[in-house]
Amino acid sequence: MRSRSEHDHDDMIGWDEGAERVRALRDAWLGAAGVETVSIDRIGGRTLAEPLDAPVDVPAQSHATMDGFAFDATDEYPLDVVDADVFPEDEPPTLEAGQAVRIATGAPLPPAANAVLKREEATVEDGRLTGTDLEPGTYVYQRGSNVAEGERLFEAGERLGPKDALLFGDLGVETVAVREPLSVGLLATGTEIHEGKHRDLDSPMLAGLVRSWGHDATYEGSVPDDYDRVEAEVGALARDHDVVVTTGGTSVGDKDYVIRALDALGDVLFHRVRLRPGKPIAVAELPDHDAVAFAIPGKPVGAHAVTTLVARPFFTGETSLPAVAARMARDVDIATPGFAYAIPVTLDDGVAMPLGHADSPLAVYEDAFDPSVLSSSTRATRADGFVLTESAVARDDRVDVVPYSVVE
Repeated sequence: MRSRSEHDHDDMIGWDEGAERVRALRDAWLGAAGVETVSIDRIGGRTLAEPLDAPVDVPAQSHATMDGFAFDATDEYPLDVVDADVFPEDEPPTLEAGQAVRIATGAPLPPAANAVLKREEATVEDGRLTGTDLEPGTYVYQRGSNVAEGERLFEAGERLGPKDALLFGDLGVETVAVREPLSVGLLATGTEIHEGKHRDLDSPMLAGLVRSWGHDATYEGSVPDDYDRVEAEVGALARDHDVVVTTGGTSVGDKDYVIRALDALGDVLFHRVRLRPGKPIAVAELPDHDAVAFAIPGKPVGAHAVTTLVARPFFTGETSLPAVAARMARDVDIATPGFAYAIPVTLDDGVAMPLGHADSPLAVYEDAFDPSVLSSSTRATRADGFVLTESAVARDDRVDVVPYSVVE
């Protein structure tokens, strides 16, 4: 383990590189997770254990999408209307060349039919149909047009959402094999927290994130700033859990023992990313304990930022950050080039106000963004999202705002 003097900015990696390394780590560890079968009403947030190919065509038959008359569009008018009506619950009749049949929306087409003439465009006199010329496929939901039998729809490792139950249900799939949730043990470090002099703000937030990502989180208490106790407690939790998440003790101060403990227990993959707030995160593999560890910095807003940006891919497999366009309400300068800055903002009618700016309800900096102060200002969590930037932003500049709902 290197001494404090050996730590400098050169050994840091970009937050996005850290996120990609964490996602690769997830891929390597995913196969070790157990598998269970769940009903499709319980798949939200779960990770698919095996790929799924469509077992059938969807729809299994071609259906009408309008009330009207079904027939072969290559036939010429007038057509003989057969004495029948086809409803969604019916088996369609057989049509001969030159014939048409009345059909309701959602009803299956006769095998020889390939188009539907809308009722309001049809004229029937003496059992003979005339109307608008149609192309095959008009007002028809064609067999297999949604899903073709044998088509690969889901890959193993995909994270499922409630909306996926719609497709599973349409395929007749009632249960799916998913990976068991990860067991995550949360440990707060710091004598001031252990002795009750400071409140542990981070652990409830981190537990909520882990659970929102579909995994099990257990708060395992706190440990004082004592190296032997930190190492022993992290090791014990690694034996009991798939993942250990610690808070505090990730910098390079005299009592920041977490990184040293992780280095003794396993392999620290990286320590510190070019993100403010949230820089001093560390990620480690603990192979002797069959576990992974995330060491999260103690300042709460920075802890949230770096966990959702860098640690999230291990739990969800996702690194994408869909954003909404806005314009910046104020100039925001940055202090140190080469870092990405996660600037909390509120959104109002397409205008992003940096929450923390002197003109905002939370005034902790003037024009230059101050991540060190903001990282401790829990009111910053009232923001609607954040802007990621590596350079200063001018008033009225177009910015991309990542809503917190994207990463939580």
